[in-house]
Amino acid sequence: MGTDIMASLSAFGGGVVGYVVPFLFVLTVVVFFHELGHFLVARWCGIKVLVFSLGFGPEIVGFNDKHGTRWKLSAIPLGGYVKFFGDDNAASVPDHAAAAAMSEADRNDSFIHKSVGKRAAVVAAGPIANFILAIAIFAGVFMLSGKQTTTARVDAIQDGSAAQAAGFKPGDLVVAINGSRIDSFADMQRIVSISAGETLSVEVERGGVPVTLKAVPQMRELKDNFGNVHKLGVLGISRSMAAGDIKTEKMGPLTAIAAGAQETWFVVDRTLSYIGGIFAGREAADQLGGPIRIAQVSGQVATAGFTALVHLTAVLSVSIGLLNLFPIPLLDGGHLLFYGIEAARGRPLSERAQEVGFRIGLAIVVMLMLFATFNDILHLATS
Repeated sequence: MGTDIMASLSAFGGGVVGYVVPFLFVLTVVVFFHELGHFLVARWCGIKVLVFSLGFGPEIVGFNDKHGTRWKLSAIPLGGYVKFFGDDNAASVPDHAAAAAMSEADRNDSFIHKSVGKRAAVVAAGPIANFILAIAIFAGVFMLSGKQTTTARVDAIQDGSAAQAAGFKPGDLVVAINGSRIDSFADMQRIVSISAGETLSVEVERGGVPVTLKAVPQMRELKDNFGNVHKLGVLGISRSMAAGDIKTEKMGPLTAIAAGAQETWFVVDRTLSYIGGIFAGREAADQLGGPIRIAQVSGQVATAGFTALVHLTAVLSVSIGLLNLFPIPLLDGGHLLFYGIEAARGRPLSERAQEVGFRIGLAIVVMLMLFATFNDILHLATS
């Protein structure tokens, strides 16, 4: 086992340029827009921004703008931060002692002295910027490259599959699942992939006649084009590749934005369903990945072209925006939780309560990072 892990890590390291450059591109774009959301709304709310940093640790290069903000690129490229006037650190933990000693002029510029509504708006702006970025990327791809779709028509059925047990036949056209309209084979796959073990009501058109089937997708381990293993629900059918069943559509701006919003929502819904499945025991937590997995996937996707890499950027942007909304202290969602409590009770939590909350949040974040990194190493060893 140890030899396999070392060999896989060595192979990973051997292709470091092929992995690191796409990884840095994807992560830098996502982090920049996240922090830009915080920055722009803070400026709009009259808050002085001390630092805008891509990365953590020692500064590599930087400059000061006319408002006194230090824009810098730091040595550890695994995130970024915006530090406001009155913050004690990069996680926007307030410096209460310094805040209490501020002059009236300084209070007008500080983050901690703004109304709870303005502070919440600044914090929420980061994840919102991630969602906007994702919608823009998806929309841009749909406008420039078009969206290829395959009709949800059954071509062949695997022996012993869920589809065979449900009574599917070649030529069936899937039109709805559990009442949700199906316009393409991808629409069907998205529902089936997260529904292993669940009974689905599938409406098909068979020779012009509507037929309703009951199908229970089976959980299987499938390899993608890069050899990565994914656990997904499957019916065991293949799509029709007839010319009339495949089409590529370039969209206008409004249609593309709507489709981009739908794509963004799908990533959110799939992520929440997966996390809920972990707690319910339906999903395995070994699919959670960290920086190593992101770097590996970025390098793999980059070989498929720039459009594929940009698409990955959009997916990662949604994931990071959603992750930051989880109500864990230190994350944006944790700050929003504190602000919600403050708004409800008319005063903020005590300094001691906030300090304990931030320590608990730090412990949770560190544990999640360690767990994700452990999964990454095991994934490398078995790939």
